[in-house]
Amino acid sequence: METGKGYVFRQLLLVLSVCVIGLAFLAIGLMIGYAVLGEGKDPISILKPETWQAIVAKFTGN
Repeated sequence: METGKGYVFRQLLLVLSVCVIGLAFLAIGLMIGYAVLGEGKDPISILKPETWQAIVAKFTGN
């Protein structure tokens, strides 16, 4: 088993890579769901804070 800084670096790089890929798939899924299943508007608009404020306002009643 490999020990030392190289091993730790590779493990951290693997964890970071999985997180970045997961966030990318989350963003792609949100855009597809919003554009295809949702209102059919611009898929990029789901990533804007204004859209999320409107979504949260619908659920909370504010």
